[in-house]
Amino acid sequence: MIGSLLGLAAPVLAKTTKIIVLGDSLTAGLGLPADQAFPVVLQKALREKGFDVEIVNGGVSGDTSAGLLARLDWTLGDGADAAIVEIGANDMLRGFEPAGTKKNIDEILVQLRERKIPFLIAGMRAAPNLGGTYAAQFEPIYQQLAAKYGAPLYPFFLEGVAGVAPNQLPDGLHPSKAGVEHIVAGILPLTETWLKKLAP
Repeated sequence: MIGSLLGLAAPVLAKTTKIIVLGDSLTAGLGLPADQAFPVVLQKALREKGFDVEIVNGGVSGDTSAGLLARLDWTLGDGADAAIVEIGANDMLRGFEPAGTKKNIDEILVQLRERKIPFLIAGMRAAPNLGGTYAAQFEPIYQQLAAKYGAPLYPFFLEGVAGVAPNQLPDGLHPSKAGVEHIVAGILPLTETWLKKLAP
């Protein structure tokens, strides 16, 4: 009976769906207790919706797109059923050439596809102080790659968090507990739709 009721909210899968979040400090949960990090909060929200998921925190504080690419094999380990890719903020903050960032993320997505791991992409925006020219080169990266691979895109991971004091830690960069909850609420509908399409 319980299984039937859950089936109304989400597909009944044959096994727990393992999702790995590949990212940086924004997903790793820098400055927060472990149970307040994005992967944990998202897992809780999805389970409340009836999804049998395990979400692994593959975020490393300070990581760049090149760093994630270099550690990808080790991070994936025994593999995963799906991945959320959130990377590039540190490239942007350090003023790295957007073309290089795009190339690295593209290679990450290529390797995920080769492993038959479907992915959802979380985008990033450029800080205003970097200027319009940089933003025009950096910000389209995510939309272009999502279109290339037919992947779902959450356009801006920090939507409703960046520049909103209660949703940020005092450093003005990372999400607070309230900020993480805001991010999860925003990305949840897209994630649900994505997971339902992945179900057999």
